[in-house]
Amino acid sequence: MRRTQEERRTATVGKLVDAAIASLCEKGYAATTVAEVVTRAGLSSGAMFRHFPTRLDLMVAAADEVRRRQFEEFRTGLSAFGSASVEHCLTLLRAACRAPINGAWYELLIAARSDQALRERLVPFTERYHAEIVALGRTLPIAGALPPAEVDTVLFSVVFLLDGEALSAVVHPQPEQEQLRLDLVARLLRGDSVHRRSEAS
Repeated sequence: MRRTQEERRTATVGKLVDAAIASLCEKGYAATTVAEVVTRAGLSSGAMFRHFPTRLDLMVAAADEVRRRQFEEFRTGLSAFGSASVEHCLTLLRAACRAPINGAWYELLIAARSDQALRERLVPFTERYHAEIVALGRTLPIAGALPPAEVDTVLFSVVFLLDGEALSAVVHPQPEQEQLRLDLVARLLRGDSVHRRSEAS
């Protein structure tokens, strides 16, 4: 059956966004040019500009697709656990930070530090992204055990910790520290003592 115009449009946009995400992850922001994206997508530059007036528009669309997939996978992971513990939530969050597609988001954040046009485009998007993180985080079991005024700060402190871990692991992986770190954060979130007393004490 012949596809409708909307179906063709959706397929083309999907190819372009997927190509942009893959290029960001593999080659970085500067090398994710229009030529690189359309070559990967098997499309013409004209096809791209019919859907994305500028390269920046495509970059923001790629960021939004990463966001959508991350939340979808996180929610699917939560549902698989049933009653999610603190450890389950931390494991899922680390997986989200380490997911290959999240590399595209990191590339955009790093590039935005010195690219004013990109930074300006990402500000409103990031505000919405963070608002969605907050909305989801407030529904997690651990949120009820924290003072309401501190929930958002604690949530982003953990997110930023695992973001930093994911970036550092590219050049200095420390697998022996990973479970210890999650255990420590879980104890802190519960308000437990950071140091475990020995049986002799």
